[in-house]
Amino acid sequence: MEHSIGNTIRRLREEKDWTQAEFAKQLGLSDKAVSTWENDIKTPRMPTLKKIAALFSVDVAYIIGEKRDEPHSSVKIPVLGGVAAGIPITAIEEYIDPDDPSTWEEIPYEIAKNGTYFALRIEGDSMEPKISYGDTVIVRKQDDVENGEIAIVTVGGEDTRATCKKIKKRTDGILLMSTNPKYEPMYYNKKEVSELPVSILGKVIELRAKF
Repeated sequence: MEHSIGNTIRRLREEKDWTQAEFAKQLGLSDKAVSTWENDIKTPRMPTLKKIAALFSVDVAYIIGEKRDEPHSSVKIPVLGGVAAGIPITAIEEYIDPDDPSTWEEIPYEIAKNGTYFALRIEGDSMEPKISYGDTVIVRKQDDVENGEIAIVTVGGEDTRATCKKIKKRTDGILLMSTNPKYEPMYYNKKEVSELPVSILGKVIELRAKF
């Protein structure tokens, strides 16, 4: 198939198994806009191209065809605002600056193509000794994890706060557990989970320790 921006966007979307409507929603646009791109009727503006590239963990140059081969063997993912491994703090997204390695991490393309990933820096000591202050964790975006897995969790409403914790599910609620014994588990009953709410943002799949 001859390269076009529309064909590339369509293929990347289908690799994620997203409908046009699902894809458009993540961009804050209509599915009609996506349809016009994929049929090469219109081309996304550069700010939108950057959002699309970040969503699919590829370079803008790959989408517009400056790189005709497969994407890089590794891709950049954004480093989000610090996450306290103790008292939850607000997680704020920082944009990738190619000239500033502190704003991004790289993961293999073979991994990146199978989900949406981001990185978070740890600020606190409640997940020691394994995860320490200044370490970076690689996170796959998902809204649930298995019992005993480490996740990034938000607690609260509009003032969304994020924390890195081991998840322990119970029939009456959920425990957010530290690995540092000086910190008590944070328990939320089912009503609190629903009303606060307590939400899982993603699963920690890799630790990149600071030496």
